[in-house]
Amino acid sequence: MLRLQRVGKIKSPSYRLVVSEKAKDTQSGSLEILGQYDPTKNPKVINFKNDRIQYWLSVGAQTSNTVHNLFLNAGILQGEKKKSVYLSKKRKEKIVAGNAEQAAKVAEAVKAEEAVKAAEAEKAAEPATPAEAPTVPEQPAAVAAEAPVSEVAPAKEASDQ
Repeated sequence: MLRLQRVGKIKSPSYRLVVSEKAKDTQSGSLEILGQYDPTKNPKVINFKNDRIQYWLSVGAQTSNTVHNLFLNAGILQGEKKKSVYLSKKRKEKIVAGNAEQAAKVAEAVKAEEAVKAAEAEKAAEPATPAEAPTVPEQPAAVAAEAPVSEVAPAKEASDQ
């Protein structure tokens, strides 16, 4: 089996890609070292011996899920990624419950946004209010009724003479 063997310091993991028997522990003796992988550096260090990897795959060696995904990223293999993280039944239930709560919160937020948009659309559809529309100053009805325009004009002419 092709799998990763952890090496390196505490809190600074790096890995060897090794070929070992599936029943043996990863820290026990390996048949061959095929490369190294260091995820802590930026960019990640991936050094694999492609020809030896192809040889071991051709003779029937299997890959762990994580190694399979690394090979896909490196272009050594073609196909779909494999699920490399195992979740217990208890953890799955907790995630589903958390997702249900999160989905409810998202639904509430979407409803609130729709309500705000609807309110804005109603505001835009209403006729303009007096504060928004330009207004023409109106004369009070009492002033207009007191003096007709025809009477006011001759009075001005008389005062001018």
